[in-house]
This record gives sequence, structure tokens and C-alpha cells, in this order.
Amino acid sequence: MNSAIFRLVAGRIASAVASLLAVSAVVFAITAVLPGDAAEEKLGQEATPETLAALRKEMGLDRSAAARYLDWLGGIVKGDAGKSVVTGVPVAESIKSRLPNSLLLAAVTTAFAVPLALGLGILCALWRGSTFDRMTNMATVAVVCVPEFLVATLAVLVFAVHLKWLPALSYEVELSSPGAMLRSFALPVLSLGSVIVAQMLRMTRAAVIDQLSAPYIEMVRLKGASAARTVWFHALPNAIGPIANAVALSLSYLLGGVIIIEVIFNYPGIARLMVDAVTQRDMPLVQACTMIFCAGYLILVLLADVCGIVANPRLRHR
Repeated sequence: MNSAIFRLVAGRIASAVASLLAVSAVVFAITAVLPGDAAEEKLGQEATPETLAALRKEMGLDRSAAARYLDWLGGIVKGDAGKSVVTGVPVAESIKSRLPNSLLLAAVTTAFAVPLALGLGILCALWRGSTFDRMTNMATVAVVCVPEFLVATLAVLVFAVHLKWLPALSYEVELSSPGAMLRSFALPVLSLGSVIVAQMLRMTRAAVIDQLSAPYIEMVRLKGASAARTVWFHALPNAIGPIANAVALSLSYLLGGVIIIEVIFNYPGIARLMVDAVTQRDMPLVQACTMIFCAGYLILVLLADVCGIVANPRLRHR
């Protein structure tokens, strides 16, 4: 890695760390100004002011927001997000039981969506203007315009209610057999993957078409290279950066969509845990879950930037 690439990558990493620090302050501030707190939620509306004040002092809610933020940030850095103010269970333990399920759902969706989207995007760019390209573009535009909750609702109506092939809810993750795994993940992955495939396909197609329109591709064709060789050995290596950005942006969209999908299908993941924590005013758990989603988004964007920098031939051969 030459010095130019190293400086750019180091700058991106520093920017991501600074962004995560700023996000932590925003997350803490937003959760701090929400109406009500865990003490009110725990004691109910019939609690006296004296009882509320005593419980707030016991929970540390009577301290200033700045002091609570610094303590919370220090704990996050050390890997200790505190304890749930509702159950008293350490936040790390609650997340540890749910995070693998969400990561598994994201991994299965990624394994389904990325190859399909990249393959269709490259074919659409290679057969630009054909019937296949036009039909695929129409289908992707239609899917992009439909939100995940509507896709999930339609999938439940078709495959669970009418055809009765799949369960409408996923109470637990079944990995005992391929059939059980299919029943657990089919509807959530279909609902998440449809929108992601459509977005990634369109961005991949645009990136490959942009490279195929470049002057150096005309020289490659004049030398007698076949269409497949032109795409695989000349256009794609130079389109890695834009394609990596397309994949990262689409997968970052997965982080937001998984919240809706886990709630609709009652999937036992971290997004469902965060929604339950919001209803109970369990702020330490809400803050920790939110930081995980924000960190995941920043990591994906950072990886896309690094891939774009490393794949840039002007920097690589400087």
C-alpha cells in the first residue's frame, strides 16, 4: 500500500470514529429528552413524587445529563453498557442473546441478495436496451417504490394465509435442518432481500454501463476482445469502487429494514429488543442497540470507501 492510499484510508477511519462519537452524543441527547423515564414506567402513574424522586436517585437519573453521558460513553468504550433499568440484567447479556439472530438474518439476506443483484446488474449492463433489460428495470422500479412492511404483508397473505406454505411469525431461529431453516428465514429474507436486490441491481448496472462507455473500452473492443472478456477483465476491475459503494449502501439499508421486519414477523433479534426497550423506557438498552446499528452503518460505509480507494488504479499505480 503506497503512502497516498494509506493517508486516504487513515483519514476515512478517523472520520468514521469522529462520526461515531458525534452519533453517540446525538443518541444520548435524543433519549434524554424523551417524555417520561424508566422510574415513571416502573412505578406507574399512581406513584407519589417522593417515591419517584427516591427511585430516580437510586437509578442515577437525578444527575446531570453531561455526567451521565460521560459515564455512559466510558462504559461503552470499555464494553460495559450498564444494566437495564427495568429488569436489572446487564445490557451486554440482553444483546448477546439477540445479536447473533440479527446477524444471521442479515448474513442469509446478504448471501441471497448480493450475488443475485450483481449478476442481474451485470447482465442488464451487458444487454443494455434489450427486452431483458427493460423488463428488469420495470420490475426493480416497482419494487423500490414499495416499502418493506407492504412487501412483508403481501408475502404473509400469499405464502402464509392463502398457500399455507410458511409460518406467518418466526418465534425462534430453527437450524436443525434445511427445511426448518427455510421456514424460519423464507419470509423475512424475501421481504428484506427484494428491496435490497432492486436497489443494488440498479446501482451495479449504472456503474458497469459507465465503465463500458469509457474510451479505453472502445480500444479494447477494437483489439477484438469478446463482450464477456471486456466486461470481466476490463470494465469490472475499474467498477469495483462504485459497485462496493452500491453494496455497502444497500446493506446499510438492510440495517433499517431489519427493524420493521423483526417487528412484523416477531423475529427474536436485536431490533425487536430495541423496540421493546423503547416501550418500557429502558434507555440504557435503547442507547446500546442504537449505537450498534449506527456503528454497523458506519463500518459498511467505511468498507465501501476503502474498497473504492484501494481499487482506484490512479492511486494503486502512482
